[in-house]
Amino acid sequence: MSWDVVVVGAGIVGAACARECATRGLRTAIVESSGVGSGATGAAMGHVVLMNDSPSQFALTHYSQNLWRTLAERLPEDVEFEQRGTLWIAADEEEMEEVRRKHEAFAAAGVSTEILDSDALADAEPHLRRPMAGALLVASDVVVDPSRAAAWLIEEAVRAGAALDAPRKVVSAGAGRVRLEDGSELHTGHIVIACGAESAMLVPGLPIRKRKGHLTVTDRQPGLVRRQLVELGYLKTAHTMTADSVAFNVQPRRSGEIIVGSSRQFGDEGFAVNPAIMSAMLERAKLFLPALAECSMVRTWTGIRAATPDKLPLIGPWPADESVLLATGHEGLGITTSLGTARLIADHVMGAKTEIPAEPYWPERLFAGAGQEAEKLMEGR
Repeated sequence: MSWDVVVVGAGIVGAACARECATRGLRTAIVESSGVGSGATGAAMGHVVLMNDSPSQFALTHYSQNLWRTLAERLPEDVEFEQRGTLWIAADEEEMEEVRRKHEAFAAAGVSTEILDSDALADAEPHLRRPMAGALLVASDVVVDPSRAAAWLIEEAVRAGAALDAPRKVVSAGAGRVRLEDGSELHTGHIVIACGAESAMLVPGLPIRKRKGHLTVTDRQPGLVRRQLVELGYLKTAHTMTADSVAFNVQPRRSGEIIVGSSRQFGDEGFAVNPAIMSAMLERAKLFLPALAECSMVRTWTGIRAATPDKLPLIGPWPADESVLLATGHEGLGITTSLGTARLIADHVMGAKTEIPAEPYWPERLFAGAGQEAEKLMEGR
C-alpha cells in the first residue's frame, strides 16, 4: 500500500507528527521498533517549558506550549496536564541579574512573568534552603505524563485513520521507501524520521549526538514541592556541549511523588545508572531542597536524548533526500516542542504556510557553509 506519510518512531514527537498528519487527511502509517512512548519519551520528566536561549528556541517552545494549551480540555485525566508553573531559582545576586534579564525578555515577547525576592520565594516554596536570592516565576509552564500523552496522540492518530505497526523495526529509509526487518516495504511520498537518538542509524551523517540523562523519583511527599523548581545555574551547565553536568531540577507529580533531576552526559550511551553522576545529582538537589535527604528514592532510570550542535531540533527535509523529513534532535525539549514540530512537518507536507518561520529548524542550516564548524562542535573540540 502507498502512503502519503510514514512516521518512523512513536515517541511523543513521532506520535504528534502522526496525529497532525492523520487529522489533516493524509494517509499515515506509524512504525515503532518497541512501544509507544518508550525511549526518551518514557524517560522524560514531562516539563512543557518556555525556553529562550535563542529567539528560535523561544519561538518553537512558545508556539508549542500554546498548542498544548489548546488540547488541555480534551486530554484524558491520566495525561496529568497541570499548569504548575516554573520557578527559576537564583542563588545569588549575579543570578538575580539573569532573573531580571529573563523577565524583560519574556515581557518583550508578550509573556507575563513575576520576579520573587528572597522572602516571596520562601513563602512560595517553604522547603527550599534559605536564604535564596529570589526567583523568576513563569506561571504558564505545564507538566504532563509524557508516556500517556504520547499514547493519547497515537490513539487520536489511529482514530483519524492512521495505521500503527509495532513492534516493527525499520532497517532503511529513503527515496520514498521504508524497508522493514522482514524485507517488506512501505511506499510513501514522505518519510518522517522521529526516532530520537536512533535517527542517525537511518540517516547517515545526521549531525546529532547521544546525550544521557538520569532521573530519580521519591516516595510520596505531598506538599513538599508546589511548582517545577529549576536552578538558574541549569542554563549555564546543563546545555554545555563539551562536559558532563548536573543541575537542580525537580517536579512535583499529582501522586505526591517528586521527580528529581537532572544530568547530562556525552560518551556514555548505555542505560546503566552511573553511581557517580547519580550521587552528584542528588547532592546538588539536596543543596537546594534539604528535605530530600529524608525522602526515599523509589526508582532511578536513565534516558538517551538526541542533541544538535546549535541546540535547535532538526525539523524539515534532509538535504540529501527530500522524501526524508527529520523530526529529531530535540534533546531535552521533545515533550515541549512535539506539537509545534508536528505542525511544521504537516505544513511542509501539505505545502501550507507555517504559523512560525520554519527555516531556523531546517536541517540544511548545518550544511550551508557551516558543515565543518558543525562537525567540530559535534566532536566537542
